[in-house]
Amino acid sequence: MKLRWICALASAGSLLWGQAGNVVGPSAGYVFDPSARVLRPVRGIPGAALLGDALDLGMNLTAAEVAPRGDSALAVAADGSAHLFRLNNGLAVERPVSGLIGPAGIVFSPSGTAAALYRPGNVQVLKGLPDAPEVGTTLALPSIGSLAAEAAAAGRRQRPAQETIAISDDAAYLLFARAGEVDLVPVAGGTRKLMDSQAGALVAFAAGHDAAVATGGVITLYQDVTGASTRRDFPGVGVGAGLAFSADGGRILAAGLRSVVVLDRVSGDRQTVALDFQPSGIAAMGALFRLNQPGSGPLWLLDGVAAEPKLWFVPARAGL
Repeated sequence: MKLRWICALASAGSLLWGQAGNVVGPSAGYVFDPSARVLRPVRGIPGAALLGDALDLGMNLTAAEVAPRGDSALAVAADGSAHLFRLNNGLAVERPVSGLIGPAGIVFSPSGTAAALYRPGNVQVLKGLPDAPEVGTTLALPSIGSLAAEAAAAGRRQRPAQETIAISDDAAYLLFARAGEVDLVPVAGGTRKLMDSQAGALVAFAAGHDAAVATGGVITLYQDVTGASTRRDFPGVGVGAGLAFSADGGRILAAGLRSVVVLDRVSGDRQTVALDFQPSGIAAMGALFRLNQPGSGPLWLLDGVAAEPKLWFVPARAGL
């Protein structure tokens, strides 16, 4: 079923955040504004929200990623160093973490309790988020390094981390896609090949140890990928921009060419949300999913949990 986008800037008071977190009051979360290189709050509620003024982090940024529940952010400063910030009610307080690497990319786990920071040659695991952060294992992943080197040699920005790597909430497992295959990597050691893949395969963890892989027009669901895994394939789903689970793990969301497919993992039913723009990814933002970054056009948010998926937009700031 094709669903066109819905916008309602003033009549969405009944759509409130359904996922717990530390974003309180009239705030929908936080986003990194790449044009201004700042972190901004999204003020208001879905359907009646605006981008707020930049948070004062005390440094110039080159990149930042916000945890799915909006309670923390990992930022990369102009000198390449990484910094963890606790976010609460429009305020950002840095939580010093010893030993953080300067990453080329960052990906949070589904609930934001862990994160993976990667750069050419290795991936560092950060656990205990948001209130007891601790650097865990640093793993050598040559494939990630080769992807970064290839991108640098071609003079382009490396693809976002969530398109090639995912981390579980317990910080015990990584999924990563490299040329020709997708692997499960226990942090404790060892690697297990999950499946063959085409270039640009996407991976995602659910809140537990269920996982999904998108490659070659097929979404593959693994139930308990770390144990006695069972596999189910859902063919005919074009994916290229992003892959994620809903917070309850019941739906898989796949961003592709000017569309998002919302797939029920039990029934196999799917709904296609047609877009008037090309999504740059799909990232959990409270109860919704962010499909692009702030810029000259609107910020687009998707409610993929409602019986009929809906799109909401946040207008661009004046002057952008």
